[in-house]
Amino acid sequence: MSHSATESVDDIPLYMQRLGERARAASTALRALDSGRKNAALAAIVARLDAARPALASANAADLERGRARGLSEPLLDRLALTPARIDAMLAGARQVAALPDPVGEIEGLRYQPSGIQVGQMRVPLGVVGIIYESRPNVTLEAASLCLKSGNACILRGGSEAAASNAAIAACIRDGLRDAGVSEDAVQVVETIDRAAVGELIRLTASVDVIIPRGGKSLIARIAEEATVPVIKHLDGVCHVYIDAAADSDKAVAIADNAKTQRYSPCNAMETLLVHVEAAPRVLPRLAAIYRDKGVEMRGCALTREWIADAVAADETDWDAEYLAPIIAIRVVEDFEQAVAHINRHGSQHTDAIVTESVTLARRFLAEVDSSSVLVNASTRFADGFEYGLGAEIGISTNKLHARGPVGLEGLTTRKYVVFGDGHVRQ
Repeated sequence: MSHSATESVDDIPLYMQRLGERARAASTALRALDSGRKNAALAAIVARLDAARPALASANAADLERGRARGLSEPLLDRLALTPARIDAMLAGARQVAALPDPVGEIEGLRYQPSGIQVGQMRVPLGVVGIIYESRPNVTLEAASLCLKSGNACILRGGSEAAASNAAIAACIRDGLRDAGVSEDAVQVVETIDRAAVGELIRLTASVDVIIPRGGKSLIARIAEEATVPVIKHLDGVCHVYIDAAADSDKAVAIADNAKTQRYSPCNAMETLLVHVEAAPRVLPRLAAIYRDKGVEMRGCALTREWIADAVAADETDWDAEYLAPIIAIRVVEDFEQAVAHINRHGSQHTDAIVTESVTLARRFLAEVDSSSVLVNASTRFADGFEYGLGAEIGISTNKLHARGPVGLEGLTTRKYVVFGDGHVRQ
């Protein structure tokens, strides 16, 4: 029996155990699918979603109405909205995933050993991936398409605020899988909004190989603390742009504007702007006019306030803040070393950028800033699976083991050793 997205499930531990068992069985079947079959399933899912646009819009409108009634903040409502343009982007991402090379089955580093055997490493799926996310219903398709293409079964648990949208997308995914002759259990959406389901999912060590949380800091911190299944995660997006003394002023202004104001809610939006003292008179008045015009509150150090009279005095908490809102912290630094030290102390190892015409300093920034994405003369908003050519991303990882940065197809695979012999026996 299928439950609606808002119906209670009587026995949540048993329900989640069965979900896990079906996902494990589906993951075994997925390993046998070639790229053509996986791509055909993705195409069928896209076709179903494209045909269901009115239903998706209706479900999303209901979620937005409930969200407003519950007093959700504007950034959360923005993340929740499925506009026609976002549906277009969602389907484009799935098509791009289908067009990408399939990493599964690739054998790397094959070499002969003195014994005569050949040893290499083959890319294989992780198995079953559990994804727990908030607000953004487009994650349902992004996660499903990336997991399907990489040969993984997935269990998806979206936030209660997007229950109707996620259920509508999930129905299209099931129909598309069925159209393509692929097990519907390859993509399962948890059909209860009871939070106990999350607690069960992150402890399903018998069925689930990895958990990927996408959402607010409290959700991710809870999962990282309580999960017994391995977790790929990032907690904060305290992202920086550093404008060096050797920066081109026009590039610097364009990048610092885009990184902050193109969208405020994503985790790759700039939160702190660092400006070399020699660049400050060239760029800060221009940037202040832009931010003022766009309603961005500026919080600055004492030197910043010499150039931006209406900036609020920043305190120590501002350097560690992830605003996800039209607020920016600005600090004037004396040199490159002070900028890098600030980023490595206050940043979240997510995404940081330098604007400079100095190749030497650009290379030093790449080497010395310890973040999952480091950019030269480009906006932090590019730190995204779609923009990196991954098709879509299942999340951004600041982990240092397994996957780091936007997690796409390769991040959803692992390697196993493969050995070729011809009757070889060990002496």
